Amino acid sequence: MVNAPAAVRPVISAWTAVSPLGLRAADFSGGLRSGRGTGKPLDPEEWSVPFRTACLVPDFHIREILGRKNTRSMDRVTGLAVTAIRQLLSSEREGAERLPGVGEHTGLALGTSTGSAQSIMDFTRDSLVSAKPFFVDPARFPNTVMNCAAGQSAIWHGLKGPNATLAGGRAAGLLTLRYALRLQRAGRARTVLCGAVEEFTSARAWLEWHTRADDDASAVLGEGAAVWLLETADEAREHGRGGLADVEGVEFGFAANPAAARTALADAVKRLLDGTGIAPGEVAALADSQAPGAEGEAERAALADVLGDHQPLRVATADAIGDTCAASAAFQIAAVLALAERGEIAPGSPALITTVDRDGVVGAALLRTR
Repeated sequence: MVNAPAAVRPVISAWTAVSPLGLRAADFSGGLRSGRGTGKPLDPEEWSVPFRTACLVPDFHIREILGRKNTRSMDRVTGLAVTAIRQLLSSEREGAERLPGVGEHTGLALGTSTGSAQSIMDFTRDSLVSAKPFFVDPARFPNTVMNCAAGQSAIWHGLKGPNATLAGGRAAGLLTLRYALRLQRAGRARTVLCGAVEEFTSARAWLEWHTRADDDASAVLGEGAAVWLLETADEAREHGRGGLADVEGVEFGFAANPAAARTALADAVKRLLDGTGIAPGEVAALADSQAPGAEGEAERAALADVLGDHQPLRVATADAIGDTCAASAAFQIAAVLALAERGEIAPGSPALITTVDRDGVVGAALLRTR
C-alpha cells in the first residue's frame, strides 16, 4: 500500500445521496438519525413483482425532476445517477452555481450491477414481439449498454475527464473508490466523482427472486444513488473545502463460496489495518454491508475475527433503505460521511467499510474523518 504525501492525499470533500429517505443528502442524513425504515407496500397494479414491499425513492419521476428535454427515453437507473450528480454539483442548493473546482476535466467512476436489467429485457422483448425484429425504438438502445448511466451523466454535466463503469455487485462502490484513487495516482484526473447506483424494477425484482437462496429471501429491495467528490487535499483547500474524510486505503479479496468469504474478508481487513498502521481497537465506526444470507453471516464472522471484543459504532444503512445491491457500499460510505458531518464520529477517527458480494468479491475501505 502506497502512502501519499499529505498535500496529495486523497480526500472526500463533498457527497450526496438520492435514496428511499429522500432526494437530498439532508434527507439521507436525517433519516438515518431518526432510525425510520422506508419499506412500503407495492401497488400490484403498478408493479408485477414477487415482493410485497420495497424501499423506493419517493416521488421519483424523471421528467418532473430533470425536465422534459432529453429524458423521453431515459431509464430509471440513468435518471437516478444524473439526479444524484446534479445534486452534488449544485451543492444541494436550488439555483446554486456549480461546485467550485469541478470542471470539464473531472473524471467519473460509477458502480453498477448490470446497468439496467429492465432496459435490456424490454429492448430484447421488443425485438422478438414487434412486427419485425428491427421494429424497435432506437432511442432506447443506449439504455441496454452497461455504461449508459455514466455516459449520460457525463454528457448532462459536461464532464470530459476519464469515464468508467464498474460492474461489481455489492462491492461496486468500493471498486469505484479504488479506481478513482488509481486515476489520481496515475495523474489522469485530480478530481473524480465516484459512487454507485441501483434501480428497483420488475426485471431486477424477478432476477433477485430467482437467484436468491432461501435464507435471504426476506431482504427488502431498495434503490438509489450515492456519489462523492474525491480530490487531493490541495485541491480541496484551494476551493474552500476542508474535506470530510481522508481515504487511508482499500483492499479486496476473493472467495469461491460463502464459506470461504469469512477468511477472505478477514485477511483483507487485516491487510488494510496493517498497511495503515491502525490497530483493530482504534476503529471508531463500522459500516458493514448487511448482506443477506450466508454472505452476511460470513461478513459478521470475519469482523468478529479481526475486531475481537471491540465494538465500534455500527452504521447500519440497509435497515433504513433496504438491500440496494450495487449501490450498497456507496451508501455505506455516504452514511459514514453523514455521521462525521453531524459530529457523531469524532474528527481523526478511523471508519471501516466492508462488503461481501455473492459472486465472490470481498472488500474493505478505511476512511479517517476530518
